[in-house]
Amino acid sequence: MDIIILNERLSRIEKLLLGTKKVLTFEEACDYSGYKKSYMYKLTSSNLIEHSKPNGKSIFFSKDKLDTWLLSNRSKSSLDLEKETNSYVLKHKR
Repeated sequence: MDIIILNERLSRIEKLLLGTKKVLTFEEACDYSGYKKSYMYKLTSSNLIEHSKPNGKSIFFSKDKLDTWLLSNRSKSSLDLEKETNSYVLKHKR
C-alpha cells in the first residue's frame, strides 16, 4: 500500500481512539477539536474553555465538557424556526 494511504488510515484510527478517552491532553484536545495550539492556548489563558492544570503546567480537558463547549451557541435550523413560529401563532391566536 502507498505510504500516504497508510498514514491517512493510521490518522483515522488515532482519531477513533480519542473518542474512547474521558480525559484529553492538550495535544489530544487540539486534534479532537480541530483547533490550532495557539488558539487553544488563547482559550485556556483567558478561561474561555474549562480545563485543568493539576501540576500547574500540563493542561487537560474533560472530553464531555469539551464536547459541551464545542456544541454551545447552537443555531436553529429553518425548520426549527418555522415550527416555533407556527406553535407561537397557534397559541397566541386572538
